[in-house]
Amino acid sequence: MAGLLFYMAASLSIENDASELFNNLARNTQKNITSRLKSYANLLRGTASLFHANEHVSREQFHRYVANLTLQQNYPGVMNLNYSQELDESQRAAFEAAMQRDYPRGRDGYPAFAIHPPGPRPRYSVLVYIEPIASAPEKYGYDIAARPLIAEALEQSRDTGQLSNSGVPVPMDGRPQLTGMAMRLPVYRYRMPTDTLEQRRAAYQGSVGIGYDLVAMMRSALADMPVRNVRLTLFDIGQQALEQPDLPHDMRPIFDSTTAGMHAPWWLPGNSGRYLSSTMLIEHNGRVWQALFSVRKSDLYTRFDAFLPWLALLTGFASTMLLYMLFHTLASSRRRAIQMATGMTEELRASQIRLQLSHQKLRRLAAHADRIKEEERKRIAREIHDDLGQNLLVLRIDADMLASRTQRRHPRLNARARSTLEQIDATIKSVRHIINDLRPTVLDLGVNAAVEWQVAQFRQRTGIACEVSESHDDICLSDQCATALFRILQESLSNISQHANASRVQVKLEKCRDTVSMSVSDNGVGAAIDGRNKLGSFGLVGIEERIKLLGGTFYIESSPGAGMRVHVSVPLGADATAFPYQEDSRAST
Repeated sequence: MAGLLFYMAASLSIENDASELFNNLARNTQKNITSRLKSYANLLRGTASLFHANEHVSREQFHRYVANLTLQQNYPGVMNLNYSQELDESQRAAFEAAMQRDYPRGRDGYPAFAIHPPGPRPRYSVLVYIEPIASAPEKYGYDIAARPLIAEALEQSRDTGQLSNSGVPVPMDGRPQLTGMAMRLPVYRYRMPTDTLEQRRAAYQGSVGIGYDLVAMMRSALADMPVRNVRLTLFDIGQQALEQPDLPHDMRPIFDSTTAGMHAPWWLPGNSGRYLSSTMLIEHNGRVWQALFSVRKSDLYTRFDAFLPWLALLTGFASTMLLYMLFHTLASSRRRAIQMATGMTEELRASQIRLQLSHQKLRRLAAHADRIKEEERKRIAREIHDDLGQNLLVLRIDADMLASRTQRRHPRLNARARSTLEQIDATIKSVRHIINDLRPTVLDLGVNAAVEWQVAQFRQRTGIACEVSESHDDICLSDQCATALFRILQESLSNISQHANASRVQVKLEKCRDTVSMSVSDNGVGAAIDGRNKLGSFGLVGIEERIKLLGGTFYIESSPGAGMRVHVSVPLGADATAFPYQEDSRAST
């Protein structure tokens, strides 16, 4: 079916292209014929102008005029130009005698002059000039008005001053193969007015005519067509409107280019499915010709066009066979693909479950390690404070007593004791720093005090203006939650001092219903949003993990050159031991 559809589409496309080409060729031929007829009419008007411009035109002058036109080269199909003299019965004898006297037999190749056909008539229109005379010597002296239809056409042309056409072929004695056609134009006497009907009838002296071979003209027009074997059938439908009339089937054409071996009538050029036809009208100086063009479709096809439908058929068949093989292969392998996909899906699900379990274990391990680290820091800080601090305090008391007792009697020993006292004070200060680094004791006073203390330490250490904005109510949090917020503050301030190049920092701590939020913002250089994924950068990753362990939220607002803002929020009752796997539980749900 696909191959047949391709075949039909290709055939229709080629046929439509051929039809359009044929119609264009027919229109061009119609224009060519119309152009030739107009050139014949212009030739006739030029000949009439010769008589209008001279009082008398002799046969020698007419001969030279026509010879200079070179009819065969410039006007293919034109057989001759002629002039007919208008006479009445009273002028016949004198005119015939004058012509025999002035133009004897044999002069300029003309035969003896005699008006024919014989018999008296009221009016005569006698052919007296025919150039070249060899084209129709038998017409010399012929009275063209002897035929009633011609006489009527001449009278109408005389009264209107317009061209007249013969409409039907003019018989050529001894040359039946010629299809002679004639056009005539009235000639009026020199310098006589022709404005009214009476003036034109009074000034009328004859007519000039042109005789042309319709067959030669039509075959010359068909020869210009690039497509051969085009049949042209021509009908004269008279002085009718320019419309497509329905011609009777018994109407005989005035021209048919069909060869002798073709017997198809004009209205049925052959097998209509194998032929293209086109009908056009040609206006011929008041008369209308109907031209019927027909040609075999095969004459318009190239060799490629002849094989293209079969090629399309083969292409469609081959394409559908390939598609069938493809679908058959897909259908046969569908079960194996489903089995493979099922196995891969099960393996992927198992891998996802293992990955989730591994991720949960890592979270549990990280939470446990963080909790152990904080507890160990707290224990070490307490032991340093209790043991090392007390020992240093005792040493300081002893050194102070020694310095007091040796102040007067042992100056050198007193100086040594004072130096030792200063070293003990420096050691106590270092121990306090170590204890604060491990776990500031200010955390025992609450998260508000710890934030204020850390901001004061940051301001003192870096010299950067730092502002704290907090609610005046003390915020009660679990030890783990308070420690996490404190560590997040430490990490944020450390990032600002190392990378932000900021001049102002703002820390905001506030409680809203069941959550505690803290934000740290600066006016530094800012950072890209994906900076947390930078290789070797764990500060922001640590902040995010701490917040997720507490079941809180964390986000960063930053852009290059516009500073950075770190915002975290946790529930008031958050506890890392109670919410260690909140994200995993949501994912599994």
